Amino acid sequence: VPVTPAQVKRLKKQPNTPQGRRDRVIVTLLADHGLRVGELALLDVTAVDLAAGELVFFRPKVGLTQRHKLSVDALAALRAYIEAGDAPAMGRLLRASTGAQRLTGAGMSERSITERVRYLGSLAGIDGLSAHDLRHFWATTAARNGTPVDRLQDAGGWASPAMPLRYVE
Repeated sequence: VPVTPAQVKRLKKQPNTPQGRRDRVIVTLLADHGLRVGELALLDVTAVDLAAGELVFFRPKVGLTQRHKLSVDALAALRAYIEAGDAPAMGRLLRASTGAQRLTGAGMSERSITERVRYLGSLAGIDGLSAHDLRHFWATTAARNGTPVDRLQDAGGWASPAMPLRYVE
């Protein structure tokens, strides 16, 4: 599903509730950093360094640990989520939620993240949105902003330059 910058901006606007702050983290890490849903589900709270404004995470698909300078939006979302006490003290960064919009002690699975992104998309008028669509958005935006293919390949955790070229719309 193609996504526009205006739609991503809408997706990033979430209510100032535990669930809303968590959802904002999900959207910003997918749309601003091109994480795969599996990478997002595996993120540990220790992956976030608010003081340095960095995210250090493992990409199991390619066996690489990467360090990303957080986007302004991702840093703000993570700061709000962590400083509000929504993130756990240790363990998986993203916590599951209940129907009452409260967060539980359990981490989010790939499936729950996928379902949540689809739901958030439907609220924003984007039918069938997936986490992978936001990865496409990230790659396309980076390429349009002049990121060379080799840097895009590294940042996206792809093994060959052919892959980022397939992602760019």
